[in-house]
Amino acid sequence: MSNLLVLPILIPLCTAVLLIFLRGKLRLQRGISVVSSVLTVLMSILLTEHVHKEGILTLQMGGWAPPYGIVFAGDMFALLLVTAASLASLAILLYSISTIGEKREHYYYYTFYHFLLAGVYGSFLTGDIFNLFVFFEVMLISSYALLSLGGTRLQLKETSKYLLINIVSSTLFVAAVAYLYAAAGTLNMAHLSLRISEAGQGGVLNVIAVLFLIVFSLKAGLFLFFWLPGSYSAPPAAVRALFGALLTKVGLYAIIRTFTLLFVDNAGPPHSLILWMAAATMILGSLGAVAYKDIPRILNYNVIISVGFVVLGLAAGTRDSLDGAVFYLLHDILAKALLFILGGLIISAAGTDRLSGMGGMIRRYPLLGWMFFILALALVGIPPLSGFAGKLLIIRGALDAKLLTLSLIGLGSSFMVLYSLIKVFRQAFWGIDVEAERPMVSMKGSLAVAAGLLVLVAAIGIGAEALFAYVSQAGSVLASPEQYIQAIMKIKE
Repeated sequence: MSNLLVLPILIPLCTAVLLIFLRGKLRLQRGISVVSSVLTVLMSILLTEHVHKEGILTLQMGGWAPPYGIVFAGDMFALLLVTAASLASLAILLYSISTIGEKREHYYYYTFYHFLLAGVYGSFLTGDIFNLFVFFEVMLISSYALLSLGGTRLQLKETSKYLLINIVSSTLFVAAVAYLYAAAGTLNMAHLSLRISEAGQGGVLNVIAVLFLIVFSLKAGLFLFFWLPGSYSAPPAAVRALFGALLTKVGLYAIIRTFTLLFVDNAGPPHSLILWMAAATMILGSLGAVAYKDIPRILNYNVIISVGFVVLGLAAGTRDSLDGAVFYLLHDILAKALLFILGGLIISAAGTDRLSGMGGMIRRYPLLGWMFFILALALVGIPPLSGFAGKLLIIRGALDAKLLTLSLIGLGSSFMVLYSLIKVFRQAFWGIDVEAERPMVSMKGSLAVAAGLLVLVAAIGIGAEALFAYVSQAGSVLASPEQYIQAIMKIKE
C-alpha cells in the first residue's frame, strides 16, 4: 500500500507529459484530463481511508532509509488536503472545459493544469523540506504559465509582478533550507524535528524559523499579500478558481507543518510574529473585501481573510484550534473553488465585473443567485453549513488560549465576509435589471458543476460529526508530532 502513496503525484505528472504530445486533439485532451482527475480522486479517498484504519503511510524512495533518502509521508492531515484538492480540481477542470476557450486549450492549458496539481499534491505528501521546495517550484512554474496564458496586457503585467515576488521568495526559501541544513545537518522533516528538539529552539534557529515564516507567508498571502489581489484578478475565472482554492492552501500547509513539527516553541519570537500576522491579515483582508466594487477583487480579499483565520487556529495552538484549522481548510478549498466559479458565472452573465453595472439578475438566473447566497452563508459559518464547525473549533481554541482580542477579530472578519458577499448578491441579483436586453447566457453545464460542489460543501456541514473522526486524527498528529516522527524514522515505542 505504501507504494500507492506517490500515485496522487504520478497520475497528474504522467498525464501532463502525455498531453504535451496531443496538442491538436482537444477532445482527447479533455477526456484524458477528466479520467486522470477522477482516478486521483479515487486514489486519494482510498489512501485516506487506509490511513484512517492503519495509521500513517510512508514511502522510502529507492529503499534508502531516512534521514538519507527521499521520503514521502501520508498522514491524515496531508491526505485530507489531497482529497479535498482533488475534488475541487476535478470540478474546476469540468468548469474549464466549457469556459476556458480553445485558444488556451491549444496552448497546453491542460498540461500546465496537471503539472500544477502534481506540485500541489507533492507539497502535501513530501517528508523532506528540500523536496517541498522542489514541488513548490513545479507548482509555481505551472502557475506562471496559466496566469500568462492568453497574453492580455493585464495578464502580462500581473505575471511580471507575480514572477518577481516568487523569485524573491524562492531565493529566500533556498537560503533558509541551506541555513537549516548547516544548523541541523539534515533535511528530513522528522529528523529535523528531533535535531531541533535536542538543540533547543533559540538563537540562530529562531532566525531560520522567521525566514521560513516570511517565505511561506509570501506564498500563502499571510500579511505579505500585496501581490495577490491583482495577480489573482488577471486570469480567466477557471484559473482564478484554481489559484483561490489551492495555491494559498499549499503555503498554509507549509506554515502549519513547519510550526507544529519543527519550530514548536510557543513562547518564542516566531510564534508572536504569527499571532500578529494573523490579526493583521484578517483586518486588512476585511477592509479590502468591503472597499472594492469589482467581483474579482472582492473574492480575492475573501481568500486573504480565510488565510488569516486558519493561521489564528495555528497561533492558538490548542487541540481544538488545530482540529478547527484542518476542518476549515477542507471547507475552504471546496468553498473557494465554488465561490470563484459562481463569481465567473455572474461576470459572464452580466458582461462586466463591476457591481455598478449589474442588477436584477435573480429573475433570469435564479439558481445562480440562490447558490451564491447559500455559499455566502456557508463561508460566514452559519450552521449547519460547512464553515460552522471549523470556525467554532478555532474560536473555542483561541478563547481557551486566552486570545480574546484575536478571537474578536476573527468573529469580526466573519461579519465582513458576510457584508462583502451580501453586497455582491444584493447588487447583482436585486434591483433594476440593467441587462434586460442582453441575451441569456447558457450555463447549464457550469451550474451542474457548481451544484455538485455545493452538495459537497453542504455535506461537510451536515456530516461534520462523521468527518470529525478524520479531522481529529489529523489534529492529533499536529498536536503530537511524535506520531509523525515515529512513522517516518521507524522508531518503535
